[in-house]
Amino acid sequence: MQTKKGSIFEAFINILVGYGINLGAQIIIFPMFGIHIPLSSNIWIGLMFTFISLARSYLIRRMFNRRENKRLAKNGTRYWATVVQTG
Repeated sequence: MQTKKGSIFEAFINILVGYGINLGAQIIIFPMFGIHIPLSSNIWIGLMFTFISLARSYLIRRMFNRRENKRLAKNGTRYWATVVQTG
């Protein structure tokens, strides 16, 4: 299980790496389709999609954690009890 802070940190690192890869891909791929825009526009487009992706990753992670917490509660197990028992 991750804390909310851990979830946002993981999502941020994931998105940061993806931003670099996708910015490079935009610079290469856009001209192949006749899209010629300045680097500053590529950066802003990438940032907009990055913020959308960060929010998506965080919300999906929290959704899965909530589902796992409900499953553990249904079985009468608390998260911290599971951590202590397993490790």
